[in-house]
Amino acid sequence: MSSTVPSHLLRCTGCGDRINSAQAASNFRCRKCNDLFEIEYPWSESAPASADAPTNRPNPGALKYLWAERRTSTLAIDQSGVWRFRDLLPIVADNQIVTLREGNTPLYEMPRSAAALGLNWLLAKHQGMNPTGSFKDTGMTAALSAAVAGGYQWVACASTGNTSAAMAAYAARAGLRSLVLIPEGKIAWGKLSQSLDYGSTTVQLKTDFDGCVRVLTEIVQRAPIYLLNSVNPYRLEGQKTPAFEILEQCDWQVPHHLIVPGGNLANCSALGKGFAEMQHLGFIRRTPKISVIQAQGANPLYRSIQENGGTSLSPVTAETRATAIRIGNPASWKKAVRVIASTGGWVEQVSEREIAIAKAEVGAEGIGCEPASAVTLAGLKKLVADGRVGREETAVLLLTGHTLKDSQYTIDFHRGELLNKAELAEMSATEAAHYNQLRREPLILDANADTILRTLDQVAATPQSV
Repeated sequence: MSSTVPSHLLRCTGCGDRINSAQAASNFRCRKCNDLFEIEYPWSESAPASADAPTNRPNPGALKYLWAERRTSTLAIDQSGVWRFRDLLPIVADNQIVTLREGNTPLYEMPRSAAALGLNWLLAKHQGMNPTGSFKDTGMTAALSAAVAGGYQWVACASTGNTSAAMAAYAARAGLRSLVLIPEGKIAWGKLSQSLDYGSTTVQLKTDFDGCVRVLTEIVQRAPIYLLNSVNPYRLEGQKTPAFEILEQCDWQVPHHLIVPGGNLANCSALGKGFAEMQHLGFIRRTPKISVIQAQGANPLYRSIQENGGTSLSPVTAETRATAIRIGNPASWKKAVRVIASTGGWVEQVSEREIAIAKAEVGAEGIGCEPASAVTLAGLKKLVADGRVGREETAVLLLTGHTLKDSQYTIDFHRGELLNKAELAEMSATEAAHYNQLRREPLILDANADTILRTLDQVAATPQSV
């Protein structure tokens, strides 16, 4: 690996204390103030001034050329959409990098949804196209590589599903043992099957996600197990790289808005860090406004912003069908508040009904996503209606998970079994008509061509969805 890769420290985002990686506590909390760390480089804006800082400062023009050149390489670390940007990541020896060639995910146009909202341009960055089907892979490759570099034999996470799938896959790739703690009966079967298939020791606990986190925190303090939840700052370094990809894919023209689902809030924090670094280093002159959308039943950040401007957060008992964001006590909420404030973004909440309809609309674009991803489109509708997103502005939706992550949700929606009577009763006549237009219940017909052709004529006479 190039010798220009920067060294780094862990800087507490609360009190500012700096430590090296060997000094980090097993739960990655600051011993002085209990806040979270972030990775700081010699060239970081927060780093103390030094005589050699200008020499160590990465050169945007040179890096753009190098990153583009690596895309033509046959090396696994160059084909990775994370490690291709390793010049702005912590040092890891090439033989310790664990990669499944994650990243390099598509940036799709969404013309139907754009037209429905009256927007000129709407894009979707589909992180569900990663190896295990979610954005977690970009963080897991970085953090799992740090575990290998640290000599760990066991890694562990608490999960609502996507983190466990990613960790199990990367641990298997590295030859490490892995432990997954999940809330019993509260994650999609597709996600659970992944951690089982990749060989992880998977334990269902009779609690919620936040309860799993509490148990895991005690475990890693009592045993030499490397924690891979999003409190681990190395994970966020990997998760910042989609910001770099978005800029590349937009030819370094900064979109006006980035809309992100809100669960544990590490993704918002990581992307905010990535864009801020791009601005500080001179790649771009401004950052996009980063807005977070939460499910109404799992909305601690939304409540915090509404009640006290984000100065404190009270945990909630989370309940939503969008299981990936069913989190009531998000670890990275302080980081997220800072990102939202510094970029001029917003926090919004959406109902289960709005999520379901938005998910079907994403599907009608030929893209598809898991329910938690669909909060972005549902929230964008509100941001446009409130004038927070202008019709001449470019917005990017971050789709965090593949549609196959929760296929039962999709089947239930199209069969008319997802929403309950109360939710259906809340719909206006226009919304109900749109909902029925989006649904595609499987048909059972006689096995003859005439019947099928008559049915096709009936379908052709109805308007397309969205």
